[in-house]
Amino acid sequence: MAATDTPAPLTPRQSEILEFIQQALIEHGAPPTREEIARAFGFRSLNAAEQHLQALARKGLIELVAGTSRGIRVKDAVHALREAAKEFGLPLVGKVAAGSPILAQENVLKHPAIDPRTFKPRADYLLEVRGMSMRDAGILDGDWLAVHKQAQAQSGQIVVARLGDDVTVKRLKLRGARAELIAENPDYKPIIVDLKREPLTIEGIAVGVIRPSV
Repeated sequence: MAATDTPAPLTPRQSEILEFIQQALIEHGAPPTREEIARAFGFRSLNAAEQHLQALARKGLIELVAGTSRGIRVKDAVHALREAAKEFGLPLVGKVAAGSPILAQENVLKHPAIDPRTFKPRADYLLEVRGMSMRDAGILDGDWLAVHKQAQAQSGQIVVARLGDDVTVKRLKLRGARAELIAENPDYKPIIVDLKREPLTIEGIAVGVIRPSV
């Protein structure tokens, strides 16, 4: 039985551009021009858009047709990429529904084709960050936080923690029977948890940050 090639993983920006092309085909019946791509993603030159398109073409996801401004054809490999992403990529989790597991279906936005082995220890999922409470740790609103799933953490680690129905990203400080969830932004006060009275569930530890808009 012959081995089948899986599409090479995409960068977050390449995934966004591929989705933009597909959306243009759905809404307008035609792919976007280089100028439309550059304008949508804030590129200063058409060359930047062209470089991303060439990368997608090398990965077998699109075909570029010379001599026309809309000469972009999405290939059947897109379906293969989606299937590969589900198997080899990481689930991107959005706002977590109250009381539900982080990786519940209703929380998963998509599966970016990012190799979990990029991170040490390997990541199990990406969490879309909302808010600026971890700004001074370099974790900004809209970032994707790579998380290694585990139920315990050491004092000083940045964790994904669950308090009741709420999930938050903070730096953990353990002081005897008390835990502090500390923001990396002086505008936010620490969350103090009396471990004898209140349950604190560690969902995982932060192992990396991806900034999809860069």
